[in-house]
Amino acid sequence: MAQGKFTERLIRLRCSVCKHVNYFTTKNKKLVERKIEYKKFCNWCRKHTLHKEAKK
Repeated sequence: MAQGKFTERLIRLRCSVCKHVNYFTTKNKKLVERKIEYKKFCNWCRKHTLHKEAKK
């Protein structure tokens, strides 16, 4: 995959409670400038928590 050709990039979602990286998703960086936040299930915490976009 060419690096500069695609605008969608794979990002990591990290649990805001235990800081484990549990999910991966894509984001169009041209359209979405803010950091993505989802409320998803964390296997480490065993409950639904807020997952935020993590640094690379």
